[in-house]
Amino acid sequence: MTPRTSPAGRIDLHTHSTASDGTLSPAELVRAAADAGLDVVAITDHDSTAGWAPALDALPTGLRLVRGAELSCRWFGAEPAVPLHLLAYLFDPDAPELVAELTRVRAAREERGERIVNLLRADGIDVSWPEILAGAAGGTVGRPHIALALIRAGLVTSTSEAFGPDWLGERYRLPKEDIDVFRAVRLVRSAGGVPVFAHPRATRRGRVVPDELIAELAAVGLAGLEADHEDHSPAERAHVRGLAAELGLLVTGSSDFHGTHKTVRLGAFTTDPEAYERIVAEAGGVTEVASG
Repeated sequence: MTPRTSPAGRIDLHTHSTASDGTLSPAELVRAAADAGLDVVAITDHDSTAGWAPALDALPTGLRLVRGAELSCRWFGAEPAVPLHLLAYLFDPDAPELVAELTRVRAAREERGERIVNLLRADGIDVSWPEILAGAAGGTVGRPHIALALIRAGLVTSTSEAFGPDWLGERYRLPKEDIDVFRAVRLVRSAGGVPVFAHPRATRRGRVVPDELIAELAAVGLAGLEADHEDHSPAERAHVRGLAAELGLLVTGSSDFHGTHKTVRLGAFTTDPEAYERIVAEAGGVTEVASG
């Protein structure tokens, strides 16, 4: 480890490894981040900290690692409830209440995955749940793992097609259990972490929550909003930045890199060093780590 200095250059605070639904292992992810010219990368697998240790062990010289997770949340103030994602940075991975919630959500994801496979098989589609589990390699099971099975079976040609309405986007899509977003913000804060709302205005993903909800979340501890993201239009990015300024929230930008599951590259969108420093200053769970 090296003494802490302020980072400069390129900071990507939202990436995924095989600990959830990315296609690079945690070790491969940090090496790819260094090769892409990043100065800071955050590993934020879905509802999991399993990638933290192997990423840390493989951390290249000169790269700074932020340990985090992307929490599966839901806002129950609408009918039906609105799913959303919360990026949690530098929290204590052993905080009992947060650990219990993440364990519950991961188990629910796996149960949902098996139910989706059963629906596919009932329609004569030859996909294997044991093979999908093996492909997840112990990571949090998600629809991208089922998408890969559909690709291997020659039924679709890409993850995007697998997520279309004829497949996992609608016909074979099932709801999953999530964490109430207010509870999630409080749990992250109580674990010393810093919560940031992921892609909050991405209408291409489906319904988005009203600005009033974000103001309510800010009042209970939400720290920031992810503005620069591939699923935000220029107008949506501008809206998020304006709302963040109004509420005094920090703004991040990131790739949401998933390897070959998506075409976006590491460092496609980045975070300003000032916002990054705010995250580090607010954190009280674990620290950022630099090697060298």
